[in-house]
Amino acid sequence: MTTTTAPATGRIGLATASALYVAAVLGTGVLVLPGLAADAAGPASIVAVAAVLVLSIPLAGTFAALAARYPDAGGVATFVRLALGVTAARATGYWFFFGVAFGVPVLAALGGGYLAAALGLDRSTVPFIGIAFVLVPLALNFFGLRVSGRVQFVFSALLVVVVVGVVASAVPFVRAAHFTPFLPHGWGGVGLAVSLFVWAFAGWEAVTHIAGEFRNPRRTIPLATAIAIAVVGLAYLALQFATVGVVGASATASAVPLIDLVAVTLPGVGPVVVAVIATVVVIGVANAYLPAFANLGASLGRDGDLPHWFAKGAEAGAVPRRALGWFGIQSLVYTTLFFVLHLDLQTFILIHTSSMVAVYALGMVAAVKLLRRRSAGWVMAVVSVVLTLGLLLLAGWHLIVPALLALVAVAVTAIRRFRHDRLID
Repeated sequence: MTTTTAPATGRIGLATASALYVAAVLGTGVLVLPGLAADAAGPASIVAVAAVLVLSIPLAGTFAALAARYPDAGGVATFVRLALGVTAARATGYWFFFGVAFGVPVLAALGGGYLAAALGLDRSTVPFIGIAFVLVPLALNFFGLRVSGRVQFVFSALLVVVVVGVVASAVPFVRAAHFTPFLPHGWGGVGLAVSLFVWAFAGWEAVTHIAGEFRNPRRTIPLATAIAIAVVGLAYLALQFATVGVVGASATASAVPLIDLVAVTLPGVGPVVVAVIATVVVIGVANAYLPAFANLGASLGRDGDLPHWFAKGAEAGAVPRRALGWFGIQSLVYTTLFFVLHLDLQTFILIHTSSMVAVYALGMVAAVKLLRRRSAGWVMAVVSVVLTLGLLLLAGWHLIVPALLALVAVAVTAIRRFRHDRLID
């Protein structure tokens, strides 16, 4: 497989690229993670946010260096293929396409829950609203990145505005008593909060799948990454501080913690405003990720990891509608099972993040081999290898999904080799 350099005349400039990164990384975590992290670690959840922010800097920098040099629809799978071979790349692609996709029902549940809460609807309406949140971004992306990229800029701007507004309104209501005891669940609780917040700071790899659409990727990608790191880091630190300081222990029991926060700071209008923005945010995050999944699916078809039928649209500038359609069906199946079986939101988040960490781990090993030794990107990659090993340990039993997908990748390799040997004989 050959990897081509992205044209300097790609569609996406710095503003839209930054918006895509912010949406992919900041995203829906603002809606649920402050409460889940406070439940896991109490006030020390702020430490978890700071730790994951520090961890994300070398990861984001490494992905920026790789995407700028090897822009391809396969994203991390392409980097791994170049450095570690076909089977490792196949596993990486499956982890993202099938494992990271466990986050789709989370998006649906969050969007449905917030909108139902704002409108005073019964909880039984959440699954129907949630499925609508899956269908709308699919329709947007069917028309290609030119349409959805412009929409994304608006979505990301609204997301930043709501975080700034919520935090600003919360400052007068912060109470020192809510920060004690600081470590109610010990450092084990902080470790769980770190695993949860991988969801919040994941997304750097998603944009690598559309790097071929960027204008001047060697300049645009690093700048967009730096802007997103600053925006996302400050937003999550401020929001976690506000959640703990204002709501305290009651944040841990709510399905809509951000609405509970503004119910205190902006009574009356606040919950409705947040729910409307949450609706926009959920669609925006799905809108940022769907091109990545679709482009990856097309590249997996192109490279023989999925049926070749999916390959149509893998070239830069094309819309991979076949892969997008398949991913839409897959997403609806995941989401339907989530709602019908009443599955746990935290479990889906942790399966999503463990799959993401598995992608990160091989991606960072590939970066060490691909990037020029002792360059800034190479140094960040070496640091990131160590950091991702720690994240893999924190993932624990949730790594069973990436492990099963890796076995499938090995089986596909074995079947392909067997067929090849029979043809030769």
